Amino acid sequence: MAARPIDPAVENQATTTEEHVVIFRLADEFYALDIQAVQEIVRMQAITAIPGSDPWVEGITNLRGRVVPVIDLRRRCGIFASEHTPETRIVVVSSASGMVGLIVDAVSEVMRIPGEQVEQPSSIVSGIDNAYLRGIAKLEDRLVSLVDLSGVLPSDETMYEMTEAQAA
Repeated sequence: MAARPIDPAVENQATTTEEHVVIFRLADEFYALDIQAVQEIVRMQAITAIPGSDPWVEGITNLRGRVVPVIDLRRRCGIFASEHTPETRIVVVSSASGMVGLIVDAVSEVMRIPGEQVEQPSSIVSGIDNAYLRGIAKLEDRLVSLVDLSGVLPSDETMYEMTEAQAA
C-alpha cells in the first residue's frame, strides 16, 4: 500500500498549533519565550550600569565584542529582585530594537507545547501591567506563562537612548 502524500496546507496547520519554547524560572514560577526569538543563553557576566535608566534596566554587557542592553526580568515583571545564583542566566533575544539580554533565575528546558494546551490569559490576569503575558500553557505538572517580548522590552525610543549612552 502506497503512503498518501502529505498536503502542505494540512502539515503547515499542524505546525502552527504548536509552541516551541525555552522555559525559564523567575522566583518559583515558570515562564516561556518563543525559541525563534532566543539567540543564545549565557552565564551571568559583568554588567555596566546605565545611570538614569528605568529601574528594571540592569545595564549593558559586552557579548563577544557586541554591546547588549540587559534587563532584569524579575524587576520588569514586578517580582522582587534577588541575588544572582550560579543558575542565573542571561537569555539573549532578538527584537525589533536589536539584541537584548534578559536576566532569569534559571533556564530549565526547551520543549514543544501542543496548541490545545495553551489558553489565552483571563482579562483579570492580563491587565496593562501584565502586557507581557500572551498565554498560559497547561503542562502535566505545572502552568507556564508564555511571554510576549513586545510587552517586556522597552520601546524603540528607550533602546535608542540606551544605545546613545553606550556611545558616549
